[in-house]
Amino acid sequence: MTSSSVADPIAHALENQFGLADRVVDAKTLANSVERFRERKISLPTFGQLADPSTFDAAVVADADKNGPDARNLWRVHWYNDVAGKRVAVPDHVVLPSSLTGVESPIIVVFGDRFPMITAHKVLAAYACLAPRVVTGQFDPTRHRAIWPSTGNYARGGIAISRIMASRGVAILPAGMSQERFDWLDQWCENPKDDVIRTVGTESNVKEIYDACNELAKDPGNFILNQFCEFGNHLGHYEVTGRALGHVFETVRAASGRHLRLAAFTSATGSAGTIAAGDRLKEEYGTRIVAVEALECPTMLENGFGEHNIQGIGDKHIPLIHNVMNTDVVVAVSDRATDQLYAMFNSEDGLGHLADRRHVPRQVLDTLTHFGLSSVANVLAAISTAKVLGLGADDAIVTVATDGSAMYPSEYTKITARDFGNGFTNLDAAQVWGEHLADVPTAHTLELTARERNRIFNLGYYTWVEQQGTPFELFEARRHQSFWKGLRRLLPVWDEMITDFNARVAG
Repeated sequence: MTSSSVADPIAHALENQFGLADRVVDAKTLANSVERFRERKISLPTFGQLADPSTFDAAVVADADKNGPDARNLWRVHWYNDVAGKRVAVPDHVVLPSSLTGVESPIIVVFGDRFPMITAHKVLAAYACLAPRVVTGQFDPTRHRAIWPSTGNYARGGIAISRIMASRGVAILPAGMSQERFDWLDQWCENPKDDVIRTVGTESNVKEIYDACNELAKDPGNFILNQFCEFGNHLGHYEVTGRALGHVFETVRAASGRHLRLAAFTSATGSAGTIAAGDRLKEEYGTRIVAVEALECPTMLENGFGEHNIQGIGDKHIPLIHNVMNTDVVVAVSDRATDQLYAMFNSEDGLGHLADRRHVPRQVLDTLTHFGLSSVANVLAAISTAKVLGLGADDAIVTVATDGSAMYPSEYTKITARDFGNGFTNLDAAQVWGEHLADVPTAHTLELTARERNRIFNLGYYTWVEQQGTPFELFEARRHQSFWKGLRRLLPVWDEMITDFNARVAG
C-alpha cells in the first residue's frame, strides 16, 4: 500500500478507491487541514491513545461540554467515560445475572452511550474513517463536503466531527429511523434542509443509501465516507474496542474469583465495524465471534430479505469490511422481541416485575435504560449463543450496548400503542417475560461451517463487485486472514502520522 506498490492491483485499490494510504497523498490538502486545525485549536488522539486513555492526561478535555461541538471531545472518543464524561479506569459495564438471562454464563455488556456528542459509540467509527483521511492529505475540510451514509448513529458522529472542523457534513439515512435521530441532526446541521438526506425506507434499505452516495460522488467536492466499506472503521474497532472489551473482561474475571474464559462476543453486524473487535478477542482469548441480525431480514442466516425495526444494524447485504471467514456463529433475533423488551426495560411496571417476580438486582435494573434496540438484540443473541454452545458458569460472553433508550422515546410510544394499548402494565410485563426471556429461542442460531462461511462471503459479491465496482481481486483477497492481518500494519503508521500532524498544527 506504499507508493511503490501501486502496480499491485489490490494495494492500488486499497489506496486509491478505499483511501488506505500510508503516506501523504496530497501535500496541499494536508497543509489546508493543518491551517484549519490550527484555527480551530484541534488536536487528534492516536488510535493507541483511544485504546488506552491512561496514556494521556484526562485534563485535556478540561471543561468541555461532553454533548457539545467542542474539539476537545475528540479526546473522549473512547470507552473510558462515565455518563458525565469523566474518565474512568475501566469502561462502564454491567454483568447480567441468570435471574435476568436464564443462562448460567455471565453476560458482560459494555455501554456505548458514554461516548461524547452523540451518546453512541458510532462516533468512534466516524473518527476512525476520517482521521486517517485527514493526516494523509486526502480529505480537505476547507473544500470537501463530508458525506456520512448511515442508518443513524454513524451519520450523527460524522456530523459532530464535521462541525468541530467547521467543515460541511451531510447525513444520509432512511426516512423511517427514529425521530430522535432527526431531531439531533436538526440541531447540529447548519442547514438541515440540504444536509440531511432522507432515503426511502427503514433499517433494511441500505442499497438506497448507496445509490444516493453514488449520485453525490459525481461532484468532486463531495467526499463519501461509507462506513460499510471504510476499512478504517474495521481497524479502529479492532484496536480501540477490542482492547477495551478485553480490559473489561479481565476486570470481571479478577472480581469473580473464578477461572472465567471469554467464550463468545456477540455483535449486530451493522457496518461490520464493531464486530472487528471480535478478531482481536479471538486472537487473545480464543473467543467465538457471533454475528447478529434481524429475523425479519435473515440475510446471513438464509440469504433472505425483509423489513425490521432493530435500528442501527443495517442489512440485506454483507458489508465489505465484514471479516466473514473469521465469524463463528450467526444469530437472528426478532424485532418483536427487541421492541417489547425495550418497552419493558423502560417501564416502571416492567422493571417492577423483574425486581419482584424475577428477583433481578436493583443495580442491574438501573442500567437497563442504557440499552437501545440493537443493544437488546445483542443480549438476546448472547443468551441464545450460550444455549447452543452449551456454555456454563465459567464461560463469559461480552457484548456492547451501542446506544441507550434516549434515542428511542418516539419508538416507545409507537410500540406501546401498537402492542399494549398505549400503556405497559404488570400483566404486559408477565407476558413479555414469558414470550421473550423465559425461553430465548435457539432455532435461529447457526454455528458456521466452512461451507456456510463461504456462502455468506459469496453473497457480498453482488453488492460490492457488481453494484459498487470493487475490484474482484480485492473482494477475493478478503477471504483470507492474511489480508486482514496485513491491514493492521497501518495502525502504528497512522498513529505516527497523527503525532506529526499535531506537531505541525501546534507549530
